[in-house]
Amino acid sequence: MQKIINLFFLVLILIFFLSCYKYYDSKNNIETKNYNRNNINEIINTKIFDLPVLNNDTDNVIEFNDGFSNKIKIDNPRSFWNLLKSE
Repeated sequence: MQKIINLFFLVLILIFFLSCYKYYDSKNNIETKNYNRNNINEIINTKIFDLPVLNNDTDNVIEFNDGFSNKIKIDNPRSFWNLLKSE
């Protein structure tokens, strides 16, 4: 029974790989790849030409908050090495 199951899986794997090879080796796929490789600049230019231009709406969006830096200056100074001192 185990040999039959192993044989079945082997045949299934072979069918999968052969079908993948058949697709990638097909004339239609090879022609499509060659067309895309030869005309890549033309394809990119047509796609770039159709891109919409968006308006800039990011004026005065970021506001700087300097209250945080003032708070740190008021607090006690911090030191990592003071934590390691044994008293």
